[in-house]
Parts: sequence; structure tokens; C-alpha cells
Amino acid sequence: MDRQVRVRFAPSPTGELHIGGARTALFNWLFARHEGGKFILRIEDTDVARSTQNFSRSVIEDLKWLELNWDEGPEVGGKYGPYFQSQRFNIYKDYAYRLIKEKKAYFCYCTPEELKQRRKRMQEEGKPPKYDGRCRELSFKEREKLEKEGRKPAIRFKVLEEGTTSVRDLLRGEVTFENKLLGDFIILKSDGTPTYNFANVVDDFLMKITHIIRGDDHLSNTPRQILLYQAFNFPIPIYAHIPMILGKDGTKLSKRHGATSISYYREKGYLPWAMVNYLALLGWSTPESQQFFSPKELIEKFTLERVGKSSAVFDPQKLEWMNGEYIRKIEPKKLASLFVPYLRKKGLIEGEISSQTKEMIVKIASLEQERIKVLSQITDLAEFFFKRDFKYEPKAVEKRLKKSYVPSLLKEIKKRIEKISPFTRKNLEETIRSLSKELSLSTGEVFHPLRVALTGKTKGPGLFELAEVMGKDEVLRRIEQTLKMIKKI
Repeated sequence: MDRQVRVRFAPSPTGELHIGGARTALFNWLFARHEGGKFILRIEDTDVARSTQNFSRSVIEDLKWLELNWDEGPEVGGKYGPYFQSQRFNIYKDYAYRLIKEKKAYFCYCTPEELKQRRKRMQEEGKPPKYDGRCRELSFKEREKLEKEGRKPAIRFKVLEEGTTSVRDLLRGEVTFENKLLGDFIILKSDGTPTYNFANVVDDFLMKITHIIRGDDHLSNTPRQILLYQAFNFPIPIYAHIPMILGKDGTKLSKRHGATSISYYREKGYLPWAMVNYLALLGWSTPESQQFFSPKELIEKFTLERVGKSSAVFDPQKLEWMNGEYIRKIEPKKLASLFVPYLRKKGLIEGEISSQTKEMIVKIASLEQERIKVLSQITDLAEFFFKRDFKYEPKAVEKRLKKSYVPSLLKEIKKRIEKISPFTRKNLEETIRSLSKELSLSTGEVFHPLRVALTGKTKGPGLFELAEVMGKDEVLRRIEQTLKMIKKI
């Protein structure tokens, strides 16, 4: 291809960025980076009733979080803007009137009610529910009469009844549609807003888009768009309609399958690259079925030829597993900084963080790194480190602290710990194991009550490691606190 590759992601800001939309954005971004081309972001906010600035901002922030940086678009600019369709209405009007002038489009005065009735009648007669061409050949006088009735016209594109329109798709080959089934379609509504198909064609031409990579739910729109390209004598882009993402039950991914918005996973504590890596594998693969990629590797290896023709299945469990694998590769100091917003949100840390607290969070990160799958889990896993008056799990108390030997055991452990210097996990473990032998108790009979005394839980990171993070004074305080609690039960 002689001209530079230019692709676009064009979301409608009528909701949060969906998993499927993010995958489409990613495939466009990877293709542009692989080909040394440009990735453009365009916000298709022509649906004034449903589009909101909040959703636009949310989509932009989610794409930034995924690090899918765009070369042209909102906040970046570019010579083919504006990049919000709501700011381009005059452009669409000019192009629509150009088609009117060339007799390739016409004014349609039919009301929504009339169209609904006719569509219903056609369906009852077993005919395809397309526009019947009522306004196609209206005379000037007929138009004038309808306008005096207060009717505001839409603009319809004339579709030739005979022949077919073919879509050349990189994934599906040639897909052919019969023109007679398409019908004359609206390009500009009576309120002056453009339809999806029309605005797309005008913008993709003016923004010099060379390839259109999008979900296969748009395939049925493509013949209408090609007819518009032909009517304007615009070059037709290369299409690749990628299969939809399905839920585990084989139906289109939706809220009934669980969370489907990128913002949910972002807030939950998934890592951006883990999400990108997982999304890349939804419908694309390498010959050797590689699972983990660096950004450079993914860009180098991505090709549209390796995109599958069948739908991919979104598996939240695999995403969580992959996220956990990435978490284990992070340096504890960096991981600790990623935990901070979640600890703040839960109220476990407040204000400026002291160097001592920072050091403690780094140690906690090292302890929990093997168990954690998403960043937000840190608040439940590590809450006992930050709360002096932590809650004891009822089952833990019942199973580990209600045994008759436990109070005297904890008192003896307290005495032994007071003598430990320096207070390290190694010295603590040696002391507690030695005590276990002296008292003829199994390690479990000693370790389990101590764990519950320090954390309120039966499970968690290594007992001696977590005790070392707490420090000698806090360990002693917690044992004393537990002894007082046991007296009350």
C-alpha cells in the first residue's frame, strides 16, 4: 500500500467503554503501530439525547488507562478535526446537499408514524421492511404543499433497485448484498443530525482513513456505506469485521455475564497491560499460542491475518489469573504504590504517609504478592495490619481460641517474645518451635492460635513474616488484646 495506514476508533459516548469496544480500539491501535501508521480517536456523539460529556470523558480516560495513545483526536488535535461529530454538523449538511444537487438523494417528508405503519404492513405481506420510495419523485409543488403542512424533511439516499453491492473483507473475503433489500436510507434527519452511516463515510473520507477495523455487527451497515463512497467518488477503505465477543454461554457479551465495562476492571485493580494482553488474545493468536507479551512483542507480532473468524469467549477467571501473574512480576516497592489508593479508599491510611508506613506497605506487598489477583483485594487481605481493633472471625475464634490450653499458651508466648532480641522472623520462629516441643504440642496447636491472636483470621501470609512486619510491640499488644477478649467469651 502506497499511502500511510490510518485507522480510527470511533465510540459513541452513550455508556461506559465496553470490553468489546476496548478490544476493537486495541486491534486498531496494534495494526497502526505494526504498520507504522496513525491511530485516530473520533467521538461519535451525534445521538444528542443519549450522548453525554461524562461518558465521553470516561471513554477517553479508559483509553488513556489502557495506554492506547492516539495520534489525532480529542486532547491531541490534528489537521482533520474537529474530532467530535457534534462539532461537524455543518460539514454533513454540505455533503448531504451535494447529493441532493446531483440527484443522488432527495427530501423525504414521511413522518415516523407513517413509516411505522408502512413497515408493519410490509412485514404482514411478507415483504422486506424497507422504505417504499413514496417521496422519491415529488414535484416542487408537492414538496411546497407538504412543507406548508409544517413537515420538516429528512434527506434520503437513492439506492438503485437492481444489482448488488459487495464488501471486500480481510477476514471474510467478498460478502455480497442485494441492493433491492437495502432500500433508500436516511442520511440526514429532519432535525439536521446525520445518521451513523452517513457521518461515518464523510468523516472517514475527510480524515483519510485507509482501513476500517470494527465488530462484525457493523457488517450489515457496510453496503450502504460503500454506496455512499461510490456516490461521492471517494476511495473505499479496506474493511476487517472482527467477530463479536461472547459470554461463556455462547451469547453476545452483556451485563448478565457480569461486569463488561473497562471502568469496572480499572477500579477493581486490574493492571492496564494485563487487560491489554488478555484483550489481544480474544480472537487473535500467534502460531505458537503465546500467552504473555511485552508491548513491543505484541506490536511486532500482531497481524490481521491471525484474527480468527469465529467469536471469542470472554473468561473473567482467565483475565483474573493473568492479572495475578502480572502482579507477581512487579517490584514490591512499585506494587506498594499501586496499593495506596485502595488503602486510602478503605480508610486504612490517611493524610501524608510516613516513611515507616511506606516501609510497612512495601513489606506487606512482598508478603501478599503471591496470593493477590487484583489490587483491590489488598484491603481485605491486609486490613488487620492497619486496624488496631481488628475483627476476629467467629469461626476462627470457635476453632482456634476456645480450647482450654490457649490462654496459658498465649501468656507463655508473650513472655518468650518479650525476651527476643533482635525481633526477626527467624528468631521468632525458633522461639515458637522450641516452645511447641517443650509443651508437647504440635506446631499447628501453637501456630494457629497465635495467627488468630495477631490477625483475627485462620489464613494469611506466613505467620512469622507477618509478625516481623507488625513489630515486637504490636505483636505483644495484640496477644494481650486477645487474652482480654478470650476472658469475655
